[in-house]
Amino acid sequence: MQEPIVVRQGLWVALLAAGQFIAPPLLVVASLYLSGLVYGLPFDSQYLSLALVAGALSLVIQRLPAELASQSGTRDPGVVLGVLSGWAALVVMLLLIGYVTKTSSLFSRRVMLTWFVLTPLLLLGATAVLRWGLGRFMAIQGTRKAVVAGYNDVSQQLAQRLREHSRLGIRVVGFFDDRSPERLAMHGANRLLGGLTDLASYAKANGIQVIFVALPIRHVQRVLDLLDDLKDTTVSIYYVPDIFLSDLIQSRSGEVAGIPVISMCETPFFGYLGVIKRVTDVVLTLAVLVPLFPVLALVALLVKISSPGPAIFRQRRYGLDGQEITVYKFRTMTVTEDGDRVVQATVGDRRITPIGAVLRRYSIDELPQLINVLQGRMSLVGPRPHAVAHNEQYRKLIKGYMVRHKVLPGITGLAQVNGCRGETSKIEEMQARVEYDLQYLRQWSLALDVRILIKTALMLWGDKKAY
Repeated sequence: MQEPIVVRQGLWVALLAAGQFIAPPLLVVASLYLSGLVYGLPFDSQYLSLALVAGALSLVIQRLPAELASQSGTRDPGVVLGVLSGWAALVVMLLLIGYVTKTSSLFSRRVMLTWFVLTPLLLLGATAVLRWGLGRFMAIQGTRKAVVAGYNDVSQQLAQRLREHSRLGIRVVGFFDDRSPERLAMHGANRLLGGLTDLASYAKANGIQVIFVALPIRHVQRVLDLLDDLKDTTVSIYYVPDIFLSDLIQSRSGEVAGIPVISMCETPFFGYLGVIKRVTDVVLTLAVLVPLFPVLALVALLVKISSPGPAIFRQRRYGLDGQEITVYKFRTMTVTEDGDRVVQATVGDRRITPIGAVLRRYSIDELPQLINVLQGRMSLVGPRPHAVAHNEQYRKLIKGYMVRHKVLPGITGLAQVNGCRGETSKIEEMQARVEYDLQYLRQWSLALDVRILIKTALMLWGDKKAY
């Protein structure tokens, strides 16, 4: 299984996916070192130079095949061939470099021969471990429920292959098509669950996590209409076969059990990108939280003694994929609303305590959410999480509102540094906030996160919307 669907499920799976890129250069260098060690040769500057060149080349041309579609580990001839051909290409390039630079004679032939034989064995072993690890973690993560829009040869083949390769962790529940079961001549394990107009409501009511759109390309308008209907969900959407549509969220190509697909709505944090995002969150959070801990303890004490109620306010909000999470804040009001109706704070709000006004003015009340970041429920940067009551209100009014939950919610976000924070008394204000959130999903990069964090720090002392 390639990137688009599986590897986003959890940090450990993302780490294993990143291992596909990192393991080859590490093993190539380690193998060269061990080969020299066998013959008692020092790892001097000439071997170090060779290791750096070989490692750089392997990073570019050698990637461990870790797709989950094969049940046979490294016994799959295609897997073995992929590893061996990649290594053979690298060896040929090194020999050409050595010939052109006249440096081949600098290296022991025994060491080189041992290295050429040992390295592919290590790569095959790492491939077996990586594939086993991905399968193991996918089993722990559980099965994702999927449905298919459109019943045809391609969608039937996709469903059949997913059933055959259960390690992919995707179970097709059924199909949606506007034609009758008799006309479709459905058979075997295939089930018709309803028409295309029923798909969105079924997905929301039954916890569907993946939707494959297998409608013919000539029905592009029906595909667009279906996408509009699904914008009130957090499902991952893929088109089979490929097509280019407008307003896609993190579109990229890949395959599922050999069937080409294109993602139409996915998280940007897949594979090694998920690792980068999570590691950055943890490192920066600890760098802030550890030195500020005495200050946070003092703030909690002041909140507690200044007015009746808990120091930390807990509120239910929507997190990744619309799952309910508990978010922490310093209590700044005399109330702790978390029901079906939550009234937003306004200028001069009588519910805000004196100490709460100071905390809100400088966004100090948000600092306990650093704990949420360490828990993996939030990120430093991402769409701001809203109270459950507000989510249920706005998802009915703003198209695409729930798509913002394809990533972890953030302490700050692109919307906030562009002035979209505070009270949203008009629907247009929330609409603008959502547009920035979706722009963040489309354009995410680590550099964008850094810019948002810097802008957030600069805004703390002059934000007129903080009250």
